[in-house]
Amino acid sequence: MLRKVEAREAYVSAHRLRSTIGAVFRHGIASALCENDPTQARKGALTTPTVTPRAALLKPAAFGALLRSIEDFDGQATTQAALRPMAYLFPRPSELCMSEWAEFDLEAATWEIPASRMKMRRPHRIPLSRQAVLVLRDLQDITGRGKLLLPCVRTFARPISENTLNAALRRLDYSKEEVTAHGFRATASTLLNESGKWRADAIEAALAHVGADEIRRAYLRSDFLGRAQGDDAMVGGLRGRPSGGRQGKKSRLIW
Repeated sequence: MLRKVEAREAYVSAHRLRSTIGAVFRHGIASALCENDPTQARKGALTTPTVTPRAALLKPAAFGALLRSIEDFDGQATTQAALRPMAYLFPRPSELCMSEWAEFDLEAATWEIPASRMKMRRPHRIPLSRQAVLVLRDLQDITGRGKLLLPCVRTFARPISENTLNAALRRLDYSKEEVTAHGFRATASTLLNESGKWRADAIEAALAHVGADEIRRAYLRSDFLGRAQGDDAMVGGLRGRPSGGRQGKKSRLIW
């Protein structure tokens, strides 16, 4: 089965399938239903997929031009509103798209993502900058009566997807080789590190790349919770920086 998937050059799928099959057999071994895990023999035997980094804008002027283009977005208001938190909070797209209003405390300016929706299966607390809170309050007028922060157009019972965000970026005339929704995280990591204003460990914590060491995690959280107000100045400054490229109009929503 794995070889058939590999033959289609679906190398990532082949590795994921091997992992899933292995989990089933390990459960069988623990339940005394089988004696061994045949996927162990395939470990290292499958073709390793080529990892292609997600496209991202890594220059301040280019990212500033993107922020101004988002202001001029003429699609769904919820889609436009979703792109703004990606710039301020840089979560994984799935974490934002599937978020619920119950996770947000706008008075305390915090977003608590439950462990069940985190890649590392740990709860993640994100401080909301002043401008992020303003964007969310505007969005609350549109979707606040429902459960989901960003419901899709056809039904409030289902969230928008990462594809919606990527499609919006294409509508803004950015190709998939230039920028992706997930690429906002690479942009944040690059620009925050280059600014020299925050410790590298604090930036990693903000990206939910924290290691398992409990003491280190406690230190990192206290360090990164103080960065939110700095985000206001940095993103706002980038937005106002002339780029000589794409230009956006003034928006009623505040950056």
